[in-house]
Amino acid sequence: MKFSKQFSMYESDHTQFINSLRQKTPGLEERQRQGRSLLWDKEPTPLSEQDRVKASTVKQQAYVYQNKL
Repeated sequence: MKFSKQFSMYESDHTQFINSLRQKTPGLEERQRQGRSLLWDKEPTPLSEQDRVKASTVKQQAYVYQNKL
């Protein structure tokens, strides 16, 4: 969808905030990448480790908040 020239220079408040934040903190994107790598970019788990984890898992009851009498 093509907007007219009237709207071509429009920037939302959110875009302006993000752009000003990037200018104020120059290393922000690199720190975001490092944080992402801590949580999500992991080495693949070896098959032997996957088998050990699967074998040591305890099955959970269907409704965990109800005690069996």
